Amino acid sequence: MRNATIKHVAELAGVSLKTVSRVINHEASVHERTREKVQRAIDTLGYRPDPSARSLRSTRARLLGLVYDNPNAHYIISMQRGVLSVCRESGYGLQIHPCDASSPKLAEELCALVQHSRLAGLVLAPPMSEQPELIKTLADAGIAFMRIISARSDPQDGYPCVYVDDRDAAYAITEHLIQLGHQRIGFLWGGREHRSSGERYQGYEDALKDYGITLDRKLIVAGDYSFDDGFRGARKLLALKDRPTAIFGSNDEIAAGVLAAAHSGGISVPWELSITGFEDSPFSKQSWPALTTARQATEEIGRHAARRLISGLEHDAHGEPVDPVNHGFSPELVVRGSTGPLRSAPKKRTR
Repeated sequence: MRNATIKHVAELAGVSLKTVSRVINHEASVHERTREKVQRAIDTLGYRPDPSARSLRSTRARLLGLVYDNPNAHYIISMQRGVLSVCRESGYGLQIHPCDASSPKLAEELCALVQHSRLAGLVLAPPMSEQPELIKTLADAGIAFMRIISARSDPQDGYPCVYVDDRDAAYAITEHLIQLGHQRIGFLWGGREHRSSGERYQGYEDALKDYGITLDRKLIVAGDYSFDDGFRGARKLLALKDRPTAIFGSNDEIAAGVLAAAHSGGISVPWELSITGFEDSPFSKQSWPALTTARQATEEIGRHAARRLISGLEHDAHGEPVDPVNHGFSPELVVRGSTGPLRSAPKKRTR
């Protein structure tokens, strides 16, 4: 097979990428039967390993890497806490690696990180976890990883992940506002490089459509997952002649910026404006009024990702098959004081 990759070998042999890598590097921990099966697949496909990729797997400490590029400090701290707790339980260390997801040399940077720090594997947070070319490069280099991604269901793309159903949670938030009587509902995007931004917008749009509410593009503002973008976006929406009666911020930091903009403009929340966020961060409970939001179990998501990654590493070390089933999380609507009724709620249109 022309241009065969390590992934093709793993699929043909019915083993994980790391098991193939162990065979290539002649590691003694692989069972002989598994070794023979992998070697037959290599011979059948005519696969020739890249020497530089082989060097990445030569020696490993019990150390994981958490890779992220996200302006939301609460998200990163919660994710780190979850991953670290499992690492400690399992006798692994954790190295934190912030990076620039838009860097053209990101794949090279992460391969060097694994090699120089002798990492056993990587937990990839969004948006790196959602870059197909990066994921393929890491897999072809034989690097073990676990992705955290935004998706409505298991993508079944051959790579391990923990997925979060942002779309359905955003639908529930928008539906809550509609049932309170709101029809002019503003939406403030998070960073477009994050798949979660698009999924949350899709939930918002789908809910409007299902209730027969015409989408008004003037009520949709681009931005990033930050307080400042929430403040700027809200000021833009609140300056409209026919301003929205509710604003959906794509995360709690954005929503906090909206709340600050409303307060600075003398707009009463929720009497004159309802506001929602997403995530259930600490300040969503501490703001006044407290924010209606979607509770995302970020720490538990981090724990599950680390547990899956370490389990895969331990199974590979003994030549055992790895559980291919990916697990999903669904954020839940949490209603607090930042949303209130406007008028009688419209009836949902049947499909």
